[in-house]
Amino acid sequence: MPLPRKAASLVTTAVSLGIGAAGYLLASWLGAPAPVLVGPAVLVSLAGLAGVRTGIDLSVRDICFLVMGLEIGCNFNADAGAAILHFPFVFVLLGIAMVATIWSGRHLLVRGFGFDPRSAVLASAPGHLSFVLSMAAEMGGDVARVAVVQSIRLLALTLVVPFAAMAMGYELSNVSGNRGAPMDWPMIALMLVAGGAAGLLFMRLRITAPMVLGPMAVTGLTHVSGAVEGHVPSLMLTPAFLVLGTLIGTRFSGMSLRALRDSAMAGAGVTLFGAAIATAASAPVALALDLPVAHVLVAFAPGGLETMFALGVVMGVSPGLVAACHIMRLLILTLLIPLALRWTTRQAA
Repeated sequence: MPLPRKAASLVTTAVSLGIGAAGYLLASWLGAPAPVLVGPAVLVSLAGLAGVRTGIDLSVRDICFLVMGLEIGCNFNADAGAAILHFPFVFVLLGIAMVATIWSGRHLLVRGFGFDPRSAVLASAPGHLSFVLSMAAEMGGDVARVAVVQSIRLLALTLVVPFAAMAMGYELSNVSGNRGAPMDWPMIALMLVAGGAAGLLFMRLRITAPMVLGPMAVTGLTHVSGAVEGHVPSLMLTPAFLVLGTLIGTRFSGMSLRALRDSAMAGAGVTLFGAAIATAASAPVALALDLPVAHVLVAFAPGGLETMFALGVVMGVSPGLVAACHIMRLLILTLLIPLALRWTTRQAA
């Protein structure tokens, strides 16, 4: 007798998290940077490619995002993100970088890998995965190839950014420690309830990544005002990082090796183009704001919103900078992708 859908989802989640935990232990033993993110992402990806069914139940995912959002907001203070508001050219450079990323990626995928032009536009988009895949399905694009390229982009950036940060001298071995005193447990309980309520409200308002941004808004406001101090305890944060790393790896579940091989080079090419453009755009911003280039690069990197937020926390990047840039990136993409598709259709006609 088959299990009910919810029970089956929870069993799959338990298997995936078990694999992710093994990846965490292995990565820690090997001395990999940010092992609680990198280890699960790699091992769960390999398990999915080997035919193991992996996945994270939506309720477990939302709990992970809730904890991550609370911790991100804990890093806000009265000065967090203030500098970015005084430099509108930052968002202009971000928009130019995204236009260049989509344009260069489209040409690479069409001419080098045989993508149709509209699918190439969607596969080149530096983020907004759910929006991109829904657009691909709606317009009859090659959803599978778009999904593979986008998944490779997310996985590659999750792996490359920690190693690059370690090469720059950042300590990433313990991503959930050394963040200051934790909040007491009654306050944690209150923040969880308030953050969850804010996340559900953001979901009703159709705001992107609601279960990250809602809790982040709650702790951000309380910490900026000085009403609350402290961080999320490591006892909660480490499992949240583990779930996030596992979630990244599950994007390859059910994918055949042939599909991966056919699109791996395309994904790698698009990722390199996007990373190079983001790096070039980060340099003048870092100079103007007197920040390390690595900090601005996390804010500009074409990775997943939740993943880059997590890595920003690990690296000590201003959460105001990361939040402002990634939210603006999603807003710009919401307008830019339909415009790029319309232009592509006119060119084809």
